[in-house]
Amino acid sequence: MSGDDRQNEEDRQSELARAHKERQAKRASEQTGKSRRNTFIGAGVAVVLVAGGIFAATTLVGKNADPDPVAAESSASPTASTGILPDPSPTPTRTGPVTCSYKRDTSVPNKFVGLPPRKPTVMKYKKMTIVLNRGNVTVDLMTDAAPCAINSINFLARKKFYTNMKCHRLVTPDVSGVHMLQCGDPQAKADGKNPTDGQGTAGYVYADENIDIPLGQGVVFMTQPGDAAGQNNSQFAFSLSPENQQIGSGYSVIGMVSEGMDTLLGLASSGKDLIINDSDITGDGGTTAPKNPVIIKRIIFS
Repeated sequence: MSGDDRQNEEDRQSELARAHKERQAKRASEQTGKSRRNTFIGAGVAVVLVAGGIFAATTLVGKNADPDPVAAESSASPTASTGILPDPSPTPTRTGPVTCSYKRDTSVPNKFVGLPPRKPTVMKYKKMTIVLNRGNVTVDLMTDAAPCAINSINFLARKKFYTNMKCHRLVTPDVSGVHMLQCGDPQAKADGKNPTDGQGTAGYVYADENIDIPLGQGVVFMTQPGDAAGQNNSQFAFSLSPENQQIGSGYSVIGMVSEGMDTLLGLASSGKDLIINDSDITGDGGTTAPKNPVIIKRIIFS
């Protein structure tokens, strides 16, 4: 790339960031009280981009044949070359029975299929495989550290809540400063047109767990409002870049990607692979849906 081309690209990125910030400030000023809370349920992550001095409130983001759950698995593993944190934090050992509390929440759009059992039935599980239309992703679960979050996902998966659900938000660094894929909104159309993508939940919330792990590459976590606590729901996200550690911690981490990172990284290389909807109501400067849909076919625990 020539010097002029590099300068043009830097100017373009600066203009995108400036426009993003202006849209965010405008929409934030228009939102108050409950409507603002509802907008950010299951969507918000606040991040300061130190290098550019830019503040961005980033929301974490035809059907192909269903791949075989085993044959389609990627060979990627958590190594230093991928930037995945191999052991972000020691997992605490539970010394007594676990009881979870799930509270009904009808303040946002939701698809209610019941409440998970108060006593987790997932303590034996070590892995979760998300079968996507684009390939499989396997997560090594931190079940002892996040039993209630994993119990919730397992319950919803068994109810087929996630079956054929579109992942509604995919963000890349050139658009939002972070690289993440977000899924779990049952109402999402993921077409870059629906202004309410990112608001939908399973109709209940539950407390935070395992919140001390920074969101490095490969971390899988539950999403909730950036200014709230105890609002975990059906939405979760994959952190796809080591640079996401700038976000810090505070979100319920359920595990680490152990296979399929190459699949996730191949979903989008830049904003050109995304559909940006400037008319969304989340206040983040535009819904960023993948042009090539990312669809959960099913979730398998083992």
